[in-house]
Parts: sequence; C-alpha cells; structure tokens
Amino acid sequence: MSSIYRTINTQLLAWKQRPSRKPLVLRGARQVGKTHALQEFGEREFRTCHLVNFQELPELSSLFDGALTAATIIESLQLALDIDIDISHDLLIFDEIQDCPRALISVKYFCEQMPELALCCAGSLLGVVHAEASFPVGKVSFMDLYPLTFIEFLGALGEQRMADFVVKLGRQSVIAEPVHQRLQGLLQEYLVVGGLPEVVDLYRDIRSNRKQAFEQVRGLQQDLLNGYIRDFAQHSAGVRPDRLLAVLTSIPAQLAKESKKFVTSKVISGGRYSILQSAVDWLEGAGLVLKVPIANVGELPFSAFTQENRFKLYFFDTGLLGALAQLSPAVLVTEADLFATFKGAFCENFVAQEFTARGKPLYSWASNTAEIEFMLEVDGQVLPVEVKSGNSGKLKSLNVFAQKYRSPYRTRFSARNLEINQKAAMHSYPLYLSGRFPLA
Repeated sequence: MSSIYRTINTQLLAWKQRPSRKPLVLRGARQVGKTHALQEFGEREFRTCHLVNFQELPELSSLFDGALTAATIIESLQLALDIDIDISHDLLIFDEIQDCPRALISVKYFCEQMPELALCCAGSLLGVVHAEASFPVGKVSFMDLYPLTFIEFLGALGEQRMADFVVKLGRQSVIAEPVHQRLQGLLQEYLVVGGLPEVVDLYRDIRSNRKQAFEQVRGLQQDLLNGYIRDFAQHSAGVRPDRLLAVLTSIPAQLAKESKKFVTSKVISGGRYSILQSAVDWLEGAGLVLKVPIANVGELPFSAFTQENRFKLYFFDTGLLGALAQLSPAVLVTEADLFATFKGAFCENFVAQEFTARGKPLYSWASNTAEIEFMLEVDGQVLPVEVKSGNSGKLKSLNVFAQKYRSPYRTRFSARNLEINQKAAMHSYPLYLSGRFPLA
C-alpha cells in the first residue's frame, strides 16, 4: 500500500501530544488501513516503531499467560523479538489484538504502570470478540477508522488541488459549473471504487484505462467480500454464519425499497427481528454495516424516540456495496439521472458514510407517510437532511418535518450545485460536500 494521507493522522498526533496520554485502541473493519496508518505514524513521529501482530505471530500470545505487569511484558517482548524498546521514545503497536485477549487486558496495566510508553492497539473484530475479562474501561482512548472519505480519495488519486478546494469551501462560496461537473464525475468514480486503501491504490495505478480499471477493481472487491464472509465462520462467536451472510446479502434489496427500513422478511420469510438481532449486532460490531435508528419524533434526545427493530442498514463502503449487488460499474458511471439505481441507494449510502466518518451520530425520521433520510444534532439544533439522487425531487417530508419541529433550516443533498438560501431557510448541497456539512 502506498502512502495515502488520512485525516486520522491529525488525531493520532493530538493523541501523542496529550499530557495524560492513555493507550490507544484503533477500531475499524478489516482492510480500512489501521495497521498502515499506525505504522506510518510511528515511523514519522517516533524513534522506532515496533509492530506485534498476534495473527502473524500467534506464539507471542503465550508471553501474556503469566503476570501482566507492564515491565515483565516489555522484557519478554524484547527477548522474544530481539529488539530494544525505549519506553520514552518508541511506539509499540499490538496488532490484531482481538486474537490475544490477555494482551487486551494488559493494556490496563500499561496505563497504570508505564504511562510514558506510547502504546497503540488495532483490531478488526474488537466489537464482536470478547476478552476473558472486562475491557479496560477508562484505561484507554478510542479512535475509529473508516474507508477513505471522498476528500481523502481525491488526495489519493493525485487530485490535491480539487481536494483543497473542497476543504476551503464555505456557505458563501460559489462553485463554477465546470468545477461542479468535474466533482460530480469524481464522485461517480468514488461510488464505484469506494474507500478501501488497497482498492484505491489499484484504481489509481491503472486509472487512465477506465474500463480496465473498473473491471480489476470489481475483481479485488469480490475477493475482499469473500474474505469478510470467511470471517463469519472463524469469528462469529456463537452467531450463526448463515444468518450473518443472509443479513449482509440482503442489504442491496433492503436499500432498493422506497422505504429503506430494514425488513426481516427480506432476509427470512416470516422471521422475527429477534431471530436476526444478534447477526445485525455482529455485523455492526465488525464495522461492516452502519445501523441508523429511525425515530418517530424529531426532538432531542433522538435515542428516546426509537425502537430496537426500527432502523436502516447501510454498507460500510459504497464500492463493496456495488460488488455485493453485482452491479456493473458502467451502470453507475453512465446513469443519466445521477446514481438513480436502487432508488438513490448509493447516494444515501455515501452520505451515511461521510457523516459517520466525521463522528456524527446518525438517525432517520419517519411519521405516518412522511420520512426523511437523516437527522443530525449540531450545536443543540436538529437539522433535517433529505438525499435526492438527481437534480430535483419533491421535498414534502422535509417541509413537514421543518414546520412541525421548527428547524432552523432544511437541507437537501442532490446533484444540484451549492446554493444557500437564507431567506427561504433552504440549503442545497451537492452530494460530494456531504463530508463538509454543515459549512461554516
């Protein structure tokens, strides 16, 4: 994997500089680049970076069978790996830490006994694999890494000028129509390729031959999907792998519906949600799906107005969503009405990804026949958001919500150019600015 700038670099540097730094746990689905991000950070910011991968070197797990004192573990690692660990100047990475539960427990003792050591832990299945004892609550800091955002994707493709332009946009900005159209085209590429670093690397290297690049991208995406499915059998932790697969493969059909609420009958005929709940929870814990609760009231706190069986499921990467649906890349790239396939499912999935990557808790809203895609709380205000796949579309539900709950303004994401109408309290954002919402 070549060097790709990730915004998490800034968060990692801030973690390093904290006066009372705790060990860091970096979570995220497989293949989103956790190990690479930590290694680059270690090589850039520390004297030496030491990587301990419990999948590649499972025998190292035995070093944690005895006493879990920090000094004992460091001494054992130095002897076993024939390395010198400078606890004041080096970075130590425990990778795939879910494969060594006692290493996860030991993090507590590193926090208490060796706070000067910069210790990072990475794990793809920390949300579904349980340690032997309680997780060291209060003894670690958490970060989450997701697939590349659209802005990161632009940088990875060498479109840094365009990425900088998007970052600098504000509410009063004007996007020239040729620039808007070019960004729309780049977004189409993103929806096909997605944000997994290995896939983006492949695409960038052969991008000049678009047809061949998309074909090879789809092949790699299918390989990655098969890898995730193999995890079901190996790490399902009591959840039936066939139900995990059934829920996962139902997502395209769920998103193709007019109402994208998760419907159990699309997975198991006549089945109840209680039968599938553990499978949905596992997939969410593994980072493979984004679960968006549907509230029936547009007031804070949103969580007070939800039910556990009323939600939407989005896939964690639009590129893999296309592969999962076995959708030809040509359909997404040549579709006249921007990404109208699946009734705008790719647009919604993209917006959900961009909002999630910025750490915004997501909720949807539905009441009677009215429904809006997303609600966000920003500075104590409730902001309703509708997503349209083309240039136009009725905003009846958005208007109903705004009138009922006195929203400061309404927001539509679509193929339209940026237009902030303060007088009408209507904000129109192009889809590619989802990661910048709300503009200052």
